[in-house]
Amino acid sequence: MDLGLQGKRALVLGSSRGLGLAIAQALAAEGVAITLCGRSRKVLVNAVGKLTTAGAEADYLMLDLADPAQRRAALDGLLADGRGYDILINNGGGPAPGSVCTVGTEQWQNAFDSMVSALFEVTAKVLPGMRERGWGRVINVVSSGVVQPIPNLGISNTLRASIIGWAKTLAGEVAAEGVTVNSVIPGRIATARVGELDEAAAKRSGSTAEAVAKASRNTIPIGRYGDPAEFADAVTFLASARASYITGTSLRVDGGLIRGI
Repeated sequence: MDLGLQGKRALVLGSSRGLGLAIAQALAAEGVAITLCGRSRKVLVNAVGKLTTAGAEADYLMLDLADPAQRRAALDGLLADGRGYDILINNGGGPAPGSVCTVGTEQWQNAFDSMVSALFEVTAKVLPGMRERGWGRVINVVSSGVVQPIPNLGISNTLRASIIGWAKTLAGEVAAEGVTVNSVIPGRIATARVGELDEAAAKRSGSTAEAVAKASRNTIPIGRYGDPAEFADAVTFLASARASYITGTSLRVDGGLIRGI
């Protein structure tokens, strides 16, 4: 199947590792020019090198979503070449684990700025070009916590749910202009972030990360954690021309983990 992505450009947030990098690699394999984003120049340069060695067109943008001043400075020069972006992958880091009862006002404000407002700002920057060209894809990577809240991830459950409401609203506003807006919900995907969460759970319970992972796998009907490439393939389809009639929806890539209908 030709996904119709050859020659498109994608801005992939949080793409120096994990799901973001996997998505960038999958899009690049379909002929998409990639701009990677992250906080570590060394890691980004290495990732760009691997993409270009594989034949992809790739560059990078130093972008720290948690630093408002740096973020806005980076966004100011984002479209300087006049080319714009056809695909935006809104993928941000997750907050530290913790009970929702312990979150203070300042912590809420800081988390909202880095996890939610930052994505809105980036989208507002690239969306006008998509609307003008009559083609665009905005895809948000969220969390299974937006459907089935995850214990001890109070901030994530709360703030990622707000992204779903924003995305659904935005989808209705730009659909007639050829721009789709969707969200993708990962289950337990084998990334460094999930490994960190397993380590944190092990410390709280006095167990080991492997024991936590084994117990977690037992709750997944498929019986294993997902591979980042499997998740990235689903995102790539939503970004494609073949998904032009899919908008305002949330796609679960979770191996059957979420129990709700």
